[in-house]
Amino acid sequence: MADENDKSTKQDARQARASRDDRLKSALRENLKRRKMQARERAASTDPSQNEDGSLDEGAAGEIAGKTGD
Repeated sequence: MADENDKSTKQDARQARASRDDRLKSALRENLKRRKMQARERAASTDPSQNEDGSLDEGAAGEIAGKTGD
């Protein structure tokens, strides 16, 4: 009788462990997706902007350089 209780307790413990592992896997997967999305957004915002024709926009540096000789 004690053996039956031990078996059921061990099975419960294994099921609880498996359930916890599944929750952790899901949480880690979601965290990784979120971090990848954040990294893509950061990379997109730090890329130099391009004009419609594909040339790089010089921004403020181009404006200063264009004003020399006035």
